[in-house]
Amino acid sequence: MSWLQRLLETYDACAGADQFAKNPLPPISHTPQQAHLEIVLDGQGNFRRARIVQKEETLIPATEESANRTGTKAPPHPLCDKIQYVAADYPGHGGAKLSFHAQYLELLSDWCASPFTHTKAQAILNYVRKGSVVADLVKEKLLFLGEDGRLLTQWPSEGSKPDIFRLLPAANCDQGNAFVRWHVDCPGDSNSAVWHDLTLQYAWVQFNALRMQRTGLCMATGHADAPLAASHPKRLRHPGDGAKLISSNDKSGFTFRGRFTDDTGDQACGVGYEASQKAHLALRWLIGRHAFRNGDQAVVAWAIGGEAIPDPLVDTFALLGLESSSSASDYLGDAGQAFARALGQKIAGYRAKLSPTASVVVMGLDAATPGRMAITFYREFGGSEFLDRVEAWHTHFSWHQNFGKERKFCGAPAPRDIAEAANGARVDERLRKACVERLLPCIVDSIPLPRDLVDATFHRAIRRAGMETWEWEKTLGIACALFRGYQYQVRKGSYAMALEPQRNTRDYLFGRLLAIAEHLEQRALYYGREKRDTHAAKLMQRFAEHPCTTWRQFELALTPSRSRLRGHSPGYLHQLEQQIDQIIGQFEPADFTDDRKLSGEFLLGYHCQRAQLNEPRTGTNTASAIELTQAEETP
Repeated sequence: MSWLQRLLETYDACAGADQFAKNPLPPISHTPQQAHLEIVLDGQGNFRRARIVQKEETLIPATEESANRTGTKAPPHPLCDKIQYVAADYPGHGGAKLSFHAQYLELLSDWCASPFTHTKAQAILNYVRKGSVVADLVKEKLLFLGEDGRLLTQWPSEGSKPDIFRLLPAANCDQGNAFVRWHVDCPGDSNSAVWHDLTLQYAWVQFNALRMQRTGLCMATGHADAPLAASHPKRLRHPGDGAKLISSNDKSGFTFRGRFTDDTGDQACGVGYEASQKAHLALRWLIGRHAFRNGDQAVVAWAIGGEAIPDPLVDTFALLGLESSSSASDYLGDAGQAFARALGQKIAGYRAKLSPTASVVVMGLDAATPGRMAITFYREFGGSEFLDRVEAWHTHFSWHQNFGKERKFCGAPAPRDIAEAANGARVDERLRKACVERLLPCIVDSIPLPRDLVDATFHRAIRRAGMETWEWEKTLGIACALFRGYQYQVRKGSYAMALEPQRNTRDYLFGRLLAIAEHLEQRALYYGREKRDTHAAKLMQRFAEHPCTTWRQFELALTPSRSRLRGHSPGYLHQLEQQIDQIIGQFEPADFTDDRKLSGEFLLGYHCQRAQLNEPRTGTNTASAIELTQAEETP
């Protein structure tokens, strides 16, 4: 019950807080609904006007039964509901659906007869008792009758449909399904919308509490005589979500047969109605605000007290709040110092507002079936511990990322992007969800990254010929980030995010050689005005599998490029050949002739050497500056 208790604490801490005034926590005994029609009444319940509502969610009072209603004999909501509930004249106009107006009228009448009645509820009761809801809406040309005087169930013409037929589900366009919400214009009340009236909401909560009959021990709060919930809220992830976190079978007792003496499930685990409502409303509110979503999967992280915390499932670009690549350009020309400063400042900002002892929860949800939801991941942290782990992830798994023209940054990729890099851009949704579930403990628990993800991303990065340029650039940056972070986690190895000329490891040096060979051929193609893939792009996978023998092929294949470059920029060619000779000289003799497969370190050397060769012209000491100078001197 830990998750219930934490959500209950979150509701109590955040409900009514000024910082959430624009997106407040809803009161208990209410549920969101998609409204289609809006009827305006005066304080005595006289009809004034009506209009169509365009796809707007409305928070309405609801009973425990109506909030979870299904089937053809669904219980009514007490105030706002469908035409088949609120309109006494619905059957008289040939309504095809069952009318539940009598049940609706009984519930609303009981509320208005209680000590917790409300003037707006009484005005609505006065109006619906007149039995003219459908007639008034037909006069307003919001509902439509056929030639036989019966409500249409579909629009007969092939022309443009009226709004009501466009808004209702295409599979069931019966106008009895149109959902009605109310405005009541009372003197001196500037807020006529019933779903915004806090006094009306409070009145319904108090009346609904009187209706609760079953009491017992609440396992969430420990209260011995708390009103118990018979059913628990749904619609947690989106308005159409029918999966529940807490549920039991019907009164046949199938689930608990032979174990308990009743069929309510209370003997197994009783949860108070108020505790259940608050916890589920808090979870729905948190998911709606900032959850990571992937199909039916949802992951949400929050601080119990409502303080802002970083999202553990976003990349560094989103974490630092960068708006474009221009904002990230400061991080691309160094070994990560500017990035480290920016990340440290961002985390320090969170630390200033979040107490080290504050409680932070990370919770993952998924549904295997339409009606049952499971908690797939759950962790509780102290505020300082959580921030330390998020900072560690973005520090150790950082690399220069190229996600497109407007998204170049230095930092860690998001789990969603890692899943695509490891499995392809068209990765199956189930595989993506499984990948995210595997990565979440790596971020918040600091456990080592799964080696198969590192290897899969590496192998996709070297299969360059099978991808478009943008996808390969993205995969390359992610592969480098994963290998760098994995080496730090498992072997405590440390790699800089800039070229390390003194690093003499075999794989790193082979990566540098490939980058220089590619750069030399690209420059020759530029002078020859040719557009084709380089040998490095074509043979990258083969080079990673057989570096020594493939390098001999490169030596022969680069002969035409050397000749062309010698005619246009001999000085720059000399500089590149000097670099090749220097790198080969750094090899141990046995390493250069070793034809074993290369590891992900090869990509780090390749990426860093390529970035160094392609640095912008900011001085006279860079390779690019030398190249341009020599090119300008060529007659």
